[in-house]
Amino acid sequence: MTSTKVSYYPVITGNKMKKIFFISDTVENKISYYHLLAFLAALPFDRFYSQVIFISLIIHTLIHLKKKKTGFALNKTVLIPAALFLLQFVSVLYSQDKANALKELGRQLPILIFPLLFAFTALDYHKYKMQFLLFFSLVCSLTIFYLFFESFRIILMYNQPFTVLFSSAFINHNFSAPVGIHATYLSMYAALSLVCCLYFFVTSFTFLQKMFYGVAICILAAGLILLSSRAVIIALCFILAVFPFLVLKEKKRIKYSIAVASILLLSFIGIMQIDSLKNRFTSDLGQELVDPSEMGIILEPRVARWKCAAELIKKSPVIGYGSGSEKRLLKEKYFEQKLYTSYLNSLDAHNQYLSYLLKTGIPGLCVFLFVLLSGFKAALRQKDIFFTTFLVLVTVVSVSENILDVNKGIFFFSFFFSLFFVRPSAMLKQ
Repeated sequence: MTSTKVSYYPVITGNKMKKIFFISDTVENKISYYHLLAFLAALPFDRFYSQVIFISLIIHTLIHLKKKKTGFALNKTVLIPAALFLLQFVSVLYSQDKANALKELGRQLPILIFPLLFAFTALDYHKYKMQFLLFFSLVCSLTIFYLFFESFRIILMYNQPFTVLFSSAFINHNFSAPVGIHATYLSMYAALSLVCCLYFFVTSFTFLQKMFYGVAICILAAGLILLSSRAVIIALCFILAVFPFLVLKEKKRIKYSIAVASILLLSFIGIMQIDSLKNRFTSDLGQELVDPSEMGIILEPRVARWKCAAELIKKSPVIGYGSGSEKRLLKEKYFEQKLYTSYLNSLDAHNQYLSYLLKTGIPGLCVFLFVLLSGFKAALRQKDIFFTTFLVLVTVVSVSENILDVNKGIFFFSFFFSLFFVRPSAMLKQ
């Protein structure tokens, strides 16, 4: 008898692994299913592929749309995430940067469309949710493995010692550069994948299955260290702490907690022994959160940009300045505050909460928080470790990134929030 808690999701084991690629369903549903697999496969790579697959999925869904399905557009689980897009649409009306506002609105279309696609499709995507998660985990594991392969290839090409892998030349954005994705977003993908593989590991029954998922966990964990996204690492530590309470029974929780605490402690000790990683996680983090004017040094940390954003927000807290206005207004403030690097690079606030306040004011921030809280309520009610992981990642990373202003962040948020949250009325009646 296993002491693993019965989960909201069934585990995929043994010969059922083949069901990731071969499902028994209608031709229409198979095409929808393979579209979603292809979208997940493209997510860690150039946005062009994700966009092409996304457009193809829209066309396929519209071709097979049934009239009775259109009523699901008014389902609250569709309207709640779509409210973020509608909020941006309203803010375009009073924006003074209409051209940029419309471009920004176009980028955010997936936030509106994905909930509708999941509501309109005939595919029972909840039935295949585990396949989607496992496939995404495998894609991310292979992506990280490829990045290690590329790193070692370069090291051997220049006849360097393998210890150079842990130098600044190979961590953070330099590590993710071969696939052309921001290190933080790839870290988010890897963290979600790691938790999925950990779930599969503890719910597997055979040695080979545990070995398979164990290798994937090691690859993803090593990748997360080299990607060195501080926000993702902080979020992941919290997730690993709550993991046993959502997945394991009491007797297993203690063993798990001791094992995870030991691994994290050893990882921390190891990181402190490597100068580049130590600087990344300690001194660099401190500099990001310190006001340079108080230290008498010339830096442009996030906190300096946050102060610029806060000064602008104070002048228009109720409705903000409209969509598309953030970078222009911040550039003016950066120049005024002599933050020339931020000015030249047209940096945004690097904080999703401040971004909503800037563009849509207090109502906009309230809508964003309402969407997150609605997700947390559903995730905790279902004891859904995957949805909880996703939400914690979004909530924490939003402190340091504008994740809903970047293609990879928008696609990640809109797809997985819809996958976990959207439940058309036919399913709600069950």
